[in-house]
Amino acid sequence: MTDLPVRPASVRRQQEVHELCAGTIRALAGQSELHFRGPELHRGHRRVPMPAPHLHPSFDGADFASFRGAADGMASRLLHTDPVLHRSLCPDGTADRLIFEILEQFRVESLAADAWGGVRANLSHRFTQWSQDYVASGLTETVHGMLLFTVTQMCRARITAEPIPEATEDLIESTRFALASVLGGHLPWLRRTRLSQNDFGVHAQAVAELIGRHLESPVDTDVSADDRSAGRAAFSLLFDFEPDDEAFRTAESGRSRALGEDGDGYRVFTRAYDETRQIASLVRPELLQEYRRRLDLGIDLQHLNVRKLGRQLRALLSKPVTDGWEGGREEGYLDGRRLAQLVTSPTDRRLFRAERAEPQTDTTLTFLIDCSGSMKEFSEPVAILVDVFARALELADARCEILGFTTAAWNGGRARRDWLRSGRPRNPGRLNEVRQLVFKDAETSWRRARPAIAGLLKNDLFKEGVDGEAVDWACSRMRGTQGRRLLFVISDGSPLDGATALANDEFYLDHHLQDVVERHEDERAVEVYGLGVGLDLSPYYDRCRTLDLSCGTNSDVIADVLSMIAH
Repeated sequence: MTDLPVRPASVRRQQEVHELCAGTIRALAGQSELHFRGPELHRGHRRVPMPAPHLHPSFDGADFASFRGAADGMASRLLHTDPVLHRSLCPDGTADRLIFEILEQFRVESLAADAWGGVRANLSHRFTQWSQDYVASGLTETVHGMLLFTVTQMCRARITAEPIPEATEDLIESTRFALASVLGGHLPWLRRTRLSQNDFGVHAQAVAELIGRHLESPVDTDVSADDRSAGRAAFSLLFDFEPDDEAFRTAESGRSRALGEDGDGYRVFTRAYDETRQIASLVRPELLQEYRRRLDLGIDLQHLNVRKLGRQLRALLSKPVTDGWEGGREEGYLDGRRLAQLVTSPTDRRLFRAERAEPQTDTTLTFLIDCSGSMKEFSEPVAILVDVFARALELADARCEILGFTTAAWNGGRARRDWLRSGRPRNPGRLNEVRQLVFKDAETSWRRARPAIAGLLKNDLFKEGVDGEAVDWACSRMRGTQGRRLLFVISDGSPLDGATALANDEFYLDHHLQDVVERHEDERAVEVYGLGVGLDLSPYYDRCRTLDLSCGTNSDVIADVLSMIAH
């Protein structure tokens, strides 16, 4: 699904739609590992290509039914297409492949069961919307654009047995007439062979080859270059699904060759210089008090209702627990202690008792903050966010920790120095001094931790980040707790440590973070969430939100985090 030219404030809506569509695809296809990472469908960490152009609606004008139709189309592709056979049949040429991919998508959509009336309606709606967008883009004003549009209309109508809309028939009449003699021998067989992917592919190849020749002929001379450029900018096709610059970008990630080749897995050259520090040991008390006054002022300016947030969190996190009996009821269990009341007050029916249930919260929520250099500009809104939630979670009787991770030095520090002295062995693994920061632990009240939380405003603590080890550390701190355990990682980018990247490869820490998060997701002991500060963290976290902190920590940001807790 295409990521779109949207304002950052609407990114939350995009993510919600993607989550709903992913749930639909998982249910229809029966594949539990499917999810969206940004605009693209993934199975685990691998992207699932969906090249048919009408499966990528734009948020700029498309209704929810279009997204639901695209989701149903993706599920149909997963259900009915053998990817190995498809690759063997798929032509090499760009134009040929475009036509072949479209035809295969029409085939799988035609196989929707009659009992799935809603799915069939969604698929038809999506294709109709795509057709209208195609015409509106101006591409039908070019010879090649009209040819492609006519072929898609003719073939879908023949394969699915659904009629072409009257307005579209008028538009394509002349081109359709010209193509009838060219494609006439293959069109009937597309419908007849749709139950066999292999047999269908033979005729789809022939159609793709015939149309591909026309599409690869010299471009139109009757339309100006500016008009053609404007039309293509207005409506992207198969190989143009890049997100717009105005939308939040997605974190760049990859798999590490060094980590993949190393049979020992992730390695650390030395832990001799690693440390876990209370923030109070790194910042002078007077400076913490100054930071606290600054943080309180920022919270006051945002006009956040902490008590209301506490009530919302209690409603989300608490569960009813039986806590004794409540007597004097008119229904329930008969209370033997009140039987004498039948004689003294025969009209009083309050002779029963019922179990009393009190809401209790048994939850531990940890905020793990990326304290790398690029997060300096967001230190105040992030500090406001975690401070407000720490106070509200305490009001809701939930446990809360606020942790951070960084390094004690730039460019590897003493760990890299030791590596150089040892002769620079190949693929040394992580090559820096990890520093883990504790701003508030689960046993410390919010009131006592107030100065330490404000330590987030000390920007010279922010250096580089080793995210995977930090996630492991934060999860390990929750092992002794009961109930629900949630970890929210707040970051604005990919793991970054220059010395480690140079000595191994650029994706060494990325690969490790993906593996760590995947392992904890499989164990299901801790729910791991990613909160991206101006960045989509979906390459690392299946459950994530992109936060817009450009206007500070406002009610929209609070609502984003609340929605993830509720989810």
